[in-house]
Amino acid sequence: MSAHISAKKGEIAETVLLPGDPLRAKFMAEDMLNDVICYNEIRGMFGYTGKYNGKKVSIQGGGMGIPSNTIYIHELIQEYDVKNIIRIGTCGSIQPDIQLGEVILVISGSSDSNTNRIDFNGLDFAPSADFALLRNAAEKAEELGIKTRVGGIFSTDTFYNSDPERWKIWTNHNVLGVEMETSALYTLGARFNVATLSILTVSDSIVNKEYSSAETRENSFTDMVKIALEIAPES
Repeated sequence: MSAHISAKKGEIAETVLLPGDPLRAKFMAEDMLNDVICYNEIRGMFGYTGKYNGKKVSIQGGGMGIPSNTIYIHELIQEYDVKNIIRIGTCGSIQPDIQLGEVILVISGSSDSNTNRIDFNGLDFAPSADFALLRNAAEKAEELGIKTRVGGIFSTDTFYNSDPERWKIWTNHNVLGVEMETSALYTLGARFNVATLSILTVSDSIVNKEYSSAETRENSFTDMVKIALEIAPES
């Protein structure tokens, strides 16, 4: 076991789906996997391993924000030899033509976080997705008839901010939405040579001032999960 995950070696698959909300992890594991075991309940951050169409897949909650996710991503890779991590989360749209419920396949993760600048001595690293996973996700979504957008996302350290215009620069540079984790996932994927991808569902429209309920966020955004499970490499 690691400091924050109580699984034994071999209980976590080489491919992990990483939602932020541990209750979403629980819902997805119980609803979409077979032969499920719960390998982690430390701090209520549920982790499960099961089978999807015969493939061994794990689903691990990662929490909210870059610091929390970095802990779980680091331990999954370093302590459990995970080879593929697919974030399945939500985001707020900052483009007026993107509607609630749409799925975004994320190419890159810009950020206002200082975490990378600390590691890169004040320089800017451009975290990006694994191309094979991104291509497979786009092709699988088309096969399943799921409409997707492909583009960049902005990973912020602050959920509440006093500047109502803070999104404008990102909107003007065609960034599709805002969340709090992808930049860290892609950075650690590059650092440890692990394939990473974020597949996000638009839960809110910041520009149109439309918002999904907590229940909808937890239980209803399944298209992104179908894509992630279908493209999960065999262990």
